[in-house]
Amino acid sequence: MSVPYETAAYEPPESPESPEEHLARLLGRALNSFELPDDTIRRLDCALAHDSSLHSAHHSAGMHRETYRHTWLLADGSAQTLWELVHNTAPAGGPQHEVYVDEEELRAATSRLPLPPDTPDFELPVQVRLAPVPARRHSYVPDDSADHARRLLRRAENPDRPNREMAALLATAFAHQITQAFGRPCRAGRAGLGYSLYEHAFLLRDGREVSLWEVEHTVTPDGRHMCEVYPSENAAREAMERRAAQVSS
Repeated sequence: MSVPYETAAYEPPESPESPEEHLARLLGRALNSFELPDDTIRRLDCALAHDSSLHSAHHSAGMHRETYRHTWLLADGSAQTLWELVHNTAPAGGPQHEVYVDEEELRAATSRLPLPPDTPDFELPVQVRLAPVPARRHSYVPDDSADHARRLLRRAENPDRPNREMAALLATAFAHQITQAFGRPCRAGRAGLGYSLYEHAFLLRDGREVSLWEVEHTVTPDGRHMCEVYPSENAAREAMERRAAQVSS
């Protein structure tokens, strides 16, 4: 049995590919990528992670075929798989790449090749090494979330608001949820000073969840409405404690 055929398409990239880059590379080399359903491509636009594995291969008299399974983890916790067929049975003799949505289509395409479709040199069990999806704390709504984060940080007036690094991170947000926070009271409440605390939770492209905590209050010398933003709930509540102490002293 010969070693599975290797092409430049499967050489490890110098740096890890994002799910979008991996999909673009797969579709770019597949001769029939235009036949994929639009719904499938739209689902893959929200991919958070991906994994690829060799599924089967056959080599005979200088001709070969391999099948690869490419799986993407989506933002809703589901997975989407594309099957890639690579072979050199065309008259030109060079490697040809085709991509299919399910195994039935893959088997039909494989059966058309001048190679035994059902007696491969070896079959490999499919092993998808995607990290488990953690339970999310929020119910996110896809929206113009990156712009929402930008506007939130822009209206924050506290000098210790989240830095540019946080702003750059939130530029990758594609969904968010806003909830009013309750719980441990702040001294500002006991002093009769009005404030509200909100959590702005963002879901990033890589699956991470990041929250900003917004304090809206009128604890200002002239009673003017003011917005402050902090990277954690504790930081937001402690800031209000300090402001209330200054006003009441």
